[in-house]
Amino acid sequence: MQTIGERLEEARKKKGISIREAAEATKIRGDYLQKFESNHFDIGLTEIYTRGFLRSYATFLKLPAERILNDYASLGRRESRPLNREVYGRLEVSSAPAEEPASTAPAEDGGAPAAPSVRPAPARPRPGSSLPTGPDPAVVFKYTKWIVVGVSLLAVVLIVRSIFWSGSTTSTPKGSATAAVTPPAPRVPMLGLIASNPVQVTVRKKNPDESEGEIVFTGMLNAGESRSVPRSGPLFIEASAAENLQIEVDGKRHNLGRLIGNGYQRGQLPGP
Repeated sequence: MQTIGERLEEARKKKGISIREAAEATKIRGDYLQKFESNHFDIGLTEIYTRGFLRSYATFLKLPAERILNDYASLGRRESRPLNREVYGRLEVSSAPAEEPASTAPAEDGGAPAAPSVRPAPARPRPGSSLPTGPDPAVVFKYTKWIVVGVSLLAVVLIVRSIFWSGSTTSTPKGSATAAVTPPAPRVPMLGLIASNPVQVTVRKKNPDESEGEIVFTGMLNAGESRSVPRSGPLFIEASAAENLQIEVDGKRHNLGRLIGNGYQRGQLPGP
């Protein structure tokens, strides 16, 4: 079975092109392509760029890119991810034995056992007592009457208040200032990324000190695939093949290779 490098080299030779011509067509450095054909994939770049360049080169040579990448992954070149481990503690709960009643504990020094504690019996009414067993009806009637009177007064106050407030509310006269309308929040301008051919794209924010900021988007775009990223300020755009990427700014499309120059893989886009 042929290796990945042998298949790439055989396909390139069938097309009758050199490493230099393939590098100019794919915008991938010739030494990278030569290492791929020699089955050396340690080219000093991150795994995502290596896979992107390998995909672009296989597509250029009319080889099945997915099969090439699957064979590449079977070489054990996948990026390892850290495993999340959760450490669970063990809680030991010891239950103390129920306290024995004082009446059953043996007396110290051989004495007699202590007498059990006696709870006082609940007080009971004397037979024939005339004390009432429930609330006084007169007291209940008195409090109920005051509650009804209070609720009635509250209802009258609410009715009168609503009448006066409805009468004082009038329409706004002509010529008076209308209520201020809160303007809608400004929309964040977007940057469109459209791939005419397979291309690896990375978009980063530009810090005030001209350094690279956080990554806004990174990934491989196949032919015809598009993405939209926020453009709240200046951006750095990096593409494996700039001529294969079109950017859409303010409704207009531009070829990245023409903007930054053929042969370059990185450019800057000013803020909106």
